[in-house]
Amino acid sequence: MTKDPNKPRGKTSSYAFFVATCREEHKKKHPGTTVGFAEFSKKCSERWKTMSGKEKQKFEEMAKNDKVRYDREMKTYVPPKGAKKGKKKKDPNAPKRPPSAFFVFCSDHRPKIKEENPGISIGDIAKKLGELWSKQSAKDKAPYEAKAAKLKEKYEKDVAAYRATGGSGKTDAGKKSGPGRPKKAQPVDDDDDDDDDEEDEDEEDEDDDDDEED
Repeated sequence: MTKDPNKPRGKTSSYAFFVATCREEHKKKHPGTTVGFAEFSKKCSERWKTMSGKEKQKFEEMAKNDKVRYDREMKTYVPPKGAKKGKKKKDPNAPKRPPSAFFVFCSDHRPKIKEENPGISIGDIAKKLGELWSKQSAKDKAPYEAKAAKLKEKYEKDVAAYRATGGSGKTDAGKKSGPGRPKKAQPVDDDDDDDDDEEDEDEEDEDDDDDEED
């Protein structure tokens, strides 16, 4: 389904603003050179970790202002009549969404449940995992929540770097122009920043992961 061009652009995180600044700096310092997505992402991440709260404040302020802009625009946005939320076509090169704490827990315990219950259906496995998770104390859940938080942080940084390179694995400075230019990979949609969309898609993606694993 074609994206509505009138829909407000999604919110941009402070780290995404920082990565965009890194990209511009790279273009000015090294015009005409290229940098791989993985290398670019790693350098941005390392630099972000060493920055002080004061240095990050500028980008956090930019993100805060962009959220205000997005919320304001969404209040007056009216979706096209009859519009339905279609399944987005995903770029295979795009960073994969991280699992939640519950799904990290499921990955650890699913094999044991299968072993103890030969021939059990996928639905029953999910039910048993849900019951087992609900019985865990906050202390028991803590390691899974910590791991999920780390995976989410890495995902957000990878997405920011992915967007900065236009989904092609190279910064704008290294893109070819004119005839014969390779087709640009589909970038991650800005709507991914929407909290509601993230929750919906997380459920879809995680359900898909379960089907693949089983």
